[in-house]
Amino acid sequence: MTPDLVLYNGRITTLDRKRPAASAVLIRDGRFEAVGDDAAILATAAPDTRRVDLRGRRVLPGLIDNHTHVVRGGLNFNMELRWDGVTSLADAMDMLRRQVAITPPPQWVRVIGGFTEHQFVERRLPTLDEINAAAPDTPVFLLHLYDRALLNGAALRAVGYDRDTPNPPGGEIQRDARGNPTGLLLARPNARILYATLARGPKLPPDYQLNSTRHFMRELNRLGITGVIDAGGGFQNYPEDYEVIRQLAAAGQMTVRLAYNLFTQKPKQEKEDFLAWTRSVTYRQGDDYFRHNGAGEMLVFSAADFEDFREPRPDMAASMEDDLEGVVRILAENRWPWRLHATYDETISRALDVFERVARDIPFDGLHWMFDHAETISDRSIDRVAALGGGIATQHRMAYQGEYFVERYGAAAAEATPPIARMLDKGVPVSAGTDATRVASYNPWVSLAWMVTGRTVGGTTITPPRNRLDRETALRMWTEKVAWFCNDEGRRGRIEPGHLADLIVPDRDYFSVPEAEISHLVSELTMVGGKVVWGAGDFAALDENPLPPAMPDWSPVRRFGGYGAWAEPGATGSAQAFRRIACGCADACSVHGHDHARAFGAALPVGDPKGFFGALGCACWI
Repeated sequence: MTPDLVLYNGRITTLDRKRPAASAVLIRDGRFEAVGDDAAILATAAPDTRRVDLRGRRVLPGLIDNHTHVVRGGLNFNMELRWDGVTSLADAMDMLRRQVAITPPPQWVRVIGGFTEHQFVERRLPTLDEINAAAPDTPVFLLHLYDRALLNGAALRAVGYDRDTPNPPGGEIQRDARGNPTGLLLARPNARILYATLARGPKLPPDYQLNSTRHFMRELNRLGITGVIDAGGGFQNYPEDYEVIRQLAAAGQMTVRLAYNLFTQKPKQEKEDFLAWTRSVTYRQGDDYFRHNGAGEMLVFSAADFEDFREPRPDMAASMEDDLEGVVRILAENRWPWRLHATYDETISRALDVFERVARDIPFDGLHWMFDHAETISDRSIDRVAALGGGIATQHRMAYQGEYFVERYGAAAAEATPPIARMLDKGVPVSAGTDATRVASYNPWVSLAWMVTGRTVGGTTITPPRNRLDRETALRMWTEKVAWFCNDEGRRGRIEPGHLADLIVPDRDYFSVPEAEISHLVSELTMVGGKVVWGAGDFAALDENPLPPAMPDWSPVRRFGGYGAWAEPGATGSAQAFRRIACGCADACSVHGHDHARAFGAALPVGDPKGFFGALGCACWI
């Protein structure tokens, strides 16, 4: 067989310890066939082999998100106005007003997570009065993380909340002095009120859901994501809500490899769910683009703690152990791996008691089970996870909630939350992801920046240098280390012969850009299985993944694109606007020019906006 494709003249970071760097790769039948220098690889090329000159650019393995919600996110992406990466509330509200103007009744304008008030220069959320002024007649539902939702008057009318509507279990409908709902919904102590209310909104028809999912995957490709593990979600039913992904997989239109976990939907009926699913679904059923990956992240409702750091830690029900043991025994007997949402060590230690008891009867050998999140896991619990052969899937929720954690528990407690460096030192399988699209953004570079810099998206330094990761280790957390969590070790996550041919070319060199620029990286070339699923800049002509416009015609995706409203000229997420958002001003200063990001990332005191602007005497914003 002749080679399908040769990429050459690159600076390829392979993550293969036997050959850490290369300049060329040969791809055949969707896999890396050979990796080496230009002369050796080009010598293998036949006359009809496609050749792509990488122009000396940095090449990385494709990024894999260890925990996200792409099935749910895809069904809704075209309906959502994304504030992810928008740096001012004024800009965010301008986007809202413009979207309200073109959204027809009875549709809603939805801003569904992925942002925090701390990312805005104003350091606040909009008020209900501001939202009602912007949208007097169109329903607006604004979800901030999983702690609250803001609904305007039209949205309250649409969902039917009035003074006679009782507070649901675990949630609060805030009211005025007369008992009427104000529009603020609070998760106390869990988010069920938030997503139950959101579920009352209109849905897209099936053909629009197909289009929406394709646009969401393309947005992920734009950011360098080539694979995800989908952790299920509330109000996400199997198999009905997976039909869109199944159709796309059958049509060969998947541009992100998706391994999915099944998430129980009915409190007190969890065993029935998993008994039915283990009879009808085989572990790893599917192919490399759409495949079953086990159970979770919800196994039983009584074992799911909640990560709203504005609220006190919730205590799990006394029935947790019995409920959890019944489900884990079913999974272990059927050799299904599982993942369990667990924020606090108090929950983790109780779950480990159950796992250890079950493992005495049913060995876990070869089962790639894991805890998700694990922000406050203790050293003892990490050791217990290691002894049972489990893993820990971390996400960058602290990049969005770090300020709230510090307010409640103190800066010292936040220094190793989660303790990723200690997990790695102890040899536990550990990897990184986002938990997008609600409690954090789907942008992987925000996660990588958080692990490297220790800073939240609001700029607060949470993690001291001793607990941060170097850039290569952070990259491995998003590539080869995720492979364990979908039982794909030795098949993907590195650029080496035999691995699936998934790679990216970022618009700047991940290893040399200033730390402050990491979160602003995007991909200019993304390949999945040797196919170009995203091309931009120097590689735009190679793009093999053209899509029809986002449906419906009023979709926010048509105007704003996605993260940082990148599709608008000069928007905060567009490459041409990076200099402005990195330094906070539109013009060069006489000292730094436009290299403010490098100055901001330096040890010199140039980053305090409240004091004299640093030893360099810079008069720019930072």
